[in-house]
Amino acid sequence: MMVMDDDTDLELSFTSTTTDRTFTTSSSARSSLTLSFNESLLLSTTTTAPATTLHHRKWDPHWSAIKAATDGNLHLSHLKLVRHLGTGNLGRVFLCHLRDCNSATFALKVIDKDSVTPKKLSHVQMEAEILSMLDHPYLPTLYARLDVSHYTCLLIDYCPNGDLHALLRKQPSNRGLPLHAVRFFSAEVLVALEYLHALGVVYRDLKPENILLREDGHIMLSDFDLCFKADVVPTLQNNRVLRSHKKTRPTRDRFGCFRSVNRREPDEEELTEFVAEPVTALSKSCVGTHEYLAPELVSGNGHGNGVDWWAFGILIYELLYGVTPFKGGSKESTLRNIASSKQVRCHVAEREEEGAAEARDLIEKLLVKDPRERLGCARGATDIKRHPFFDGIKWPLIRNYKPPEVRGLVIKRTK
Repeated sequence: MMVMDDDTDLELSFTSTTTDRTFTTSSSARSSLTLSFNESLLLSTTTTAPATTLHHRKWDPHWSAIKAATDGNLHLSHLKLVRHLGTGNLGRVFLCHLRDCNSATFALKVIDKDSVTPKKLSHVQMEAEILSMLDHPYLPTLYARLDVSHYTCLLIDYCPNGDLHALLRKQPSNRGLPLHAVRFFSAEVLVALEYLHALGVVYRDLKPENILLREDGHIMLSDFDLCFKADVVPTLQNNRVLRSHKKTRPTRDRFGCFRSVNRREPDEEELTEFVAEPVTALSKSCVGTHEYLAPELVSGNGHGNGVDWWAFGILIYELLYGVTPFKGGSKESTLRNIASSKQVRCHVAEREEEGAAEARDLIEKLLVKDPRERLGCARGATDIKRHPFFDGIKWPLIRNYKPPEVRGLVIKRTK
């Protein structure tokens, strides 16, 4: 729990339900207990820093609540812990809200720097750095960062609908999600990965557990401690691409996207496309969840941006079938399956939903063992978006699509 004094002294105590250890710090220097705003993201006439960044969520009521509750500096005394949400690789996460505004809820990630190794401490710094860069609807907002004593605390978005892993477990017989839901969630993940790669960030930790669900049913990626950064050179490329000519009027599918159910005739057109992919990224660190590791990461010979597109293929497979494609009886056998030359095989049902064949084709193109031949490695999301599985999605309007109705997902509808 967090104990607040109304007097000048402030005592802070974090207790985890999963450990016998209780951390307590007493503030001898109150100046060290000040949470620093991302002031460039928060427009205010009182700020001394130039407001050069227009945040996509600048009208978010969370920002308004923070401004109303503070004088420009957020202190621990402004926050009230509600409950412990979970414990991760680096620290613990608590649900909290502003003392004067119960409706403005946040997640507070607390890392005890004295209890982590120097390597993990570098992961903490990486996550904080990445979070401070983000400005995207499918990625978390860093509202504030607190460094006090041997703690680092990150105030970010709270997602009340859990994660995709928990949603998968709620499906009948763990069969996976309906195809239209797989298409919806994977499209949003694709856009989030596209944004990260445009910043030169290789994620390296894509899995259902790290895809949180907001109260409106849209996704939010989490946990950026395993990321690494690389140079990226954005370019505009002229390419001739095949387009499908619809012979009749398209209809809407359950995803809310226009999609034709009639025969298509391929047509070629020239497009100018924006490409920003960290193709020169290189790391030799072996990190991630073993079922999602790419072959080049398992080999330890070096990997780059392609590990995210491999993991994206694994993700679509798991969302569709409820299991990962290379899972063995043990961690070691799973890694052997990944490293082998055996290609992925997708189950073909007798009676398939429309789009199942396209989903299998996309998975097979993403799970190519040689990253030089893997879809996305050369031109990133630009090429993946054109795959027939995503046919009909109007990418600039994706934020306006209605989330799917899925068993176990409670969506707060906005008026």
